[in-house]
Amino acid sequence: MELQNFIGGKWMSNEELQTIPVVNPANGEQLAIVPLSTKSQVAEAVAAARKAQKSWALTPAPKRADFLYEIGHRLKEKKEYLAQILTKEMGKVIEEARGEVQEGIDMAFYMAGEGRRLFGETTPSELADKFAMSVRAPIGVVGLITPWNFPIAIATWKSFPALVAGNTFVWKPATETPMMAYEMAKIFQEVGLPSGVANVVFGAGSTVGTEIIEHPDVKVISFTGSTETGSKIAELGGRHLKKVSLEMGGKNAVIVMEDADLQLAAEGIIWSAFGTAGQRCTACSRVIVHKDVKNELEQMLVEHISRLTIGDGLDENNKIGPVINGAALEKINHYVQIGKQEGAKLLVGGKALTAPPFDRGYYYEPTVFTDVQNDMVIAQEEIFGPVLSIIEVTSLEEAIEVNNSVKFGLSSSIFSQDVNKIFKAQRDLDTGIVYVNAGTTGAEIHLPFGGTKGTGNGHRDSGQAALDVYTEWKSIYIDYSGKLQRAQIDTEN
Repeated sequence: MELQNFIGGKWMSNEELQTIPVVNPANGEQLAIVPLSTKSQVAEAVAAARKAQKSWALTPAPKRADFLYEIGHRLKEKKEYLAQILTKEMGKVIEEARGEVQEGIDMAFYMAGEGRRLFGETTPSELADKFAMSVRAPIGVVGLITPWNFPIAIATWKSFPALVAGNTFVWKPATETPMMAYEMAKIFQEVGLPSGVANVVFGAGSTVGTEIIEHPDVKVISFTGSTETGSKIAELGGRHLKKVSLEMGGKNAVIVMEDADLQLAAEGIIWSAFGTAGQRCTACSRVIVHKDVKNELEQMLVEHISRLTIGDGLDENNKIGPVINGAALEKINHYVQIGKQEGAKLLVGGKALTAPPFDRGYYYEPTVFTDVQNDMVIAQEEIFGPVLSIIEVTSLEEAIEVNNSVKFGLSSSIFSQDVNKIFKAQRDLDTGIVYVNAGTTGAEIHLPFGGTKGTGNGHRDSGQAALDVYTEWKSIYIDYSGKLQRAQIDTEN
């Protein structure tokens, strides 16, 4: 299959473009060929989006929402088909792929509902015979840059609120997982979305991504990816005075107190640390455990890990699939070696799986270090793989301090049955998401998603908060007094 850019409602020829293969990380099978677009294709897409935006913005919001309802229905009809493709190109196990497609379905219907809301505010004026209100206004052309680990969910978090708010967009998906974007573009076409409203341009971040960011007609940039890349985008976007929304890395922790339900905590940790082979920005990378239950929890974790099945995500029996590519495998192993050198104790795992049947793919054992000190590299830096560090503490206050000591602030969790500890933790943990008696993953689409510090720059994906990224507030004053009234100017009665 040769993927094509979708620009102005049309599929574009790849004749003059270089292409690269899309590879199944489970077995090395070539799935498709994706073009490496140039600045020229970005310019075409932005021009199409700009041309379409004025009439799209003038389309009543409930009518714009009707397209999202149709998209949601198409996603629902194609759920299994899309999940199979997602697993093949990204590697996550099929049950997770189905869950990700469901996120897209949920987001379509949720944001479609905003078509009859998009609430502003009315407020009393300080002057007689004067009306005051605020409304949301679309911004224009939006640039979307999405990652490979959630190739459909994150794209819908960004594109659907942009659309319902009256914007058009140019979307650059990750070159590792372009097939889901191709399928989404087909759905946009199937539902009759007006030409130019949604545009998909494949290619490298250094060319396509940079051009989207620098193009003067792109007014908003929404990016999910590494903190390093996000910082560069913020700098570049700031130079061009663009609104930039960043959702970046995480070094998420599960706190387990001495009064916790340890069996529940162990299950939550396993799912959070090793689901998606640890390749989630919300993955649990640290367990901060009270000294009184540390040994017992470790034994439970090792026992759970021994039952995890690893392999091709299309096999319903497997719970962990491959990591995305060889470079990811090398990075993960590099951090594992650092952990050993730093003196952390390896409880389980610690190496890539290279013997048959794993020799054709990219697999890494679920890995757990214990006796990790908080200042170690493996306790501070994002690994983005199935590697977990256990850190011992003696109190809730110390646990919160350790949790907050990293440069990221996405997700945190506490397991406890003490309501006082729970309320202190949810107040004092400095992350954008806090879970109680659950792992660090599992965000719901109707709440804001994002974090603090090195994780983000104050904006949020998902929920009503996402609308703030794709709208400007417009304040409107209507004076029906028939005379000049000057606000804040003293007047005699």
